Amino acid sequence: MVVTLRPREAVPRWLNHVFVAIPNFFTDSHLMISSVPPASFVPPSSVDEPAPGSISRPLCARSAALAALREADPVTKAAAARALYAAVIDGSTLCPAELELDEPPELPGRPARPELVEPRKLGRRSMQSPQGRAVLLHALAHIEFNAINLALDAVWRFAGMPAAFYTDWLKVAAEEAYHFSLLTARLAEYGHAYGDFPAHDGLWDMCERTRGDVLARMALVPRTLEARGLDASPPIRARLQQAGDHASASILDVILRDEIGHVLIGNRWFRYLCDKGGLDPHATYTRLAEQYHAPKLRGPFNFEARRDAGFDDTELADLTALAGSDAGGAQTDQGTPD
Repeated sequence: MVVTLRPREAVPRWLNHVFVAIPNFFTDSHLMISSVPPASFVPPSSVDEPAPGSISRPLCARSAALAALREADPVTKAAAARALYAAVIDGSTLCPAELELDEPPELPGRPARPELVEPRKLGRRSMQSPQGRAVLLHALAHIEFNAINLALDAVWRFAGMPAAFYTDWLKVAAEEAYHFSLLTARLAEYGHAYGDFPAHDGLWDMCERTRGDVLARMALVPRTLEARGLDASPPIRARLQQAGDHASASILDVILRDEIGHVLIGNRWFRYLCDKGGLDPHATYTRLAEQYHAPKLRGPFNFEARRDAGFDDTELADLTALAGSDAGGAQTDQGTPD
């Protein structure tokens, strides 16, 4: 398995050679760390051809996702997410849908900093100052760090889904990790690191609320919380451009492009589960939003991005009505529903 990382990323030693020791197949996985392959190392290209007398045991991707979720160091977690998706794509891992994993304590793994506070305690700063832009970049990096955790959690937690479900969410985790790396590299150019400013825990809070319900998770994390990022991205990008920070604005372009795909994945699996259960998706979403106390949606909405992300005409019409008179101004720059 070859994992290519950008020069700015710190590369954990174990990414030089990833190999697996699974004492009890599919119940306990360990990513062994070494700068030199051990004698027992089997390259992924030969996984299907074990040496005589040996047993080749490929990595259980869902167990590895849980291990990555438990990782506290952000750089190592991000690299692990990208490496795991690469391993799934090259066929050297398995995603056993039937595997039921026990939840360990203290999820997710995260560093001691940033300090987590209530959202109302987070001050706002002007993007016209370098410090204000650093605070913004830090907030965005924190969102992406949490998004890595959310995607990894979906992979290990929800058994019995089609194989494509696990591959989709590992892809999301890998892309969120890439976003995190871009943002922290840019933050470093402002003289700061992830953890330098306080942050809130709203995204993971919804993950906790929906821990026992995959339908609710698909409805309320990608389709609600992450979809808000589609709405927020254009005005934030415009303010960065206005402040002359074109490099940061370009990162927002990458994130918006990928986040449309992530919300589309959430929409696809939400509708798959509704179809499987014979449920009306619109009524089901409304019920789940009330049951799990999802945040109320507020405009302006990025209708073009939401349409690309799989929201249907009925949902877009509901958002137009919700936005009311404010929707007209948002639609000028962000697209108008049919």
